[in-house]
Amino acid sequence: MFNHPVSDLVAIIRNGYLAKRQTVASPVSKLRENILKILKEEGYILSYSKNNSSERVKFDIHLKYAGHNAPVLNEIEVVSKPGKRIYCNADKIPLVKNGLGMVLLSTSVGVIPDYEARAKNLGGEILLKIF
Repeated sequence: MFNHPVSDLVAIIRNGYLAKRQTVASPVSKLRENILKILKEEGYILSYSKNNSSERVKFDIHLKYAGHNAPVLNEIEVVSKPGKRIYCNADKIPLVKNGLGMVLLSTSVGVIPDYEARAKNLGGEILLKIF
């Protein structure tokens, strides 16, 4: 497990897709829950739920596949790392694949996707690039 919860969550999801798993487990945190909520709303994962059956509470993340068992989430990349935080203003939020991808930002109102940050004129820390 990494010291950085975002990197840990990305590694768990990426490895789950590579292993063709239907469900993966991740430790619980508010930041991870906010990221998973957005991934579910945008259609990158089927669902997630808290699993209290073991000693440690975990998220069960149900991965989503397209036709021919291809992952819906093609690439997910961590931008801001513990050693180098990346921040941007609302007018400098990067476009991913000319708007086909998405950036998740940690702002003063929580974790939100790039289009919502532009609409609210908010900047923040760039957490993930999804495409």
